Amino acid sequence: MEKTIICPHCGKGFPRFANPSPTTDVIIHDPARGIVLIRRRNPPLGYALPGGFIDEGEQVEDAARREMREETGLDVRLLGVLGVYSQPARDPRQHTMSVVFVADVAPDAEPVAGDDAAEANFFPLDALPSPIAFDHANIIRDFQNYLEGKRPLAPVEP
Repeated sequence: MEKTIICPHCGKGFPRFANPSPTTDVIIHDPARGIVLIRRRNPPLGYALPGGFIDEGEQVEDAARREMREETGLDVRLLGVLGVYSQPARDPRQHTMSVVFVADVAPDAEPVAGDDAAEANFFPLDALPSPIAFDHANIIRDFQNYLEGKRPLAPVEP
């Protein structure tokens, strides 16, 4: 959406596009250990799926892998797209639109907190910590529906 911003010095109007910021989140799943959540170091506080903003010129799949390395130290294999989440209030800081992937890791891989994550651990789906930040509880519910065969994954672009 285009908005006009008025310069306080000259009074001239300038266009500004107010669009959602593109982000990516990843559900890293190990059937024996659960999913990886990070405890956020910065507001909004709580536990969240690892993820972050897509850089200009970056393919979303590459951003997902990069964010996983930065926040969890894990090299992931993207299995598919769970969905795109864009509800305007999903992030209290600004309107974001997230492409959410499902991924796996090597069975012996251990997450290590990095970047803006204060902690990164596997949590069983039936024993998740709280509070869960953003709209990630809804995303995790959709992931559980995927595990139960009630929701498919979309393919990942190479």
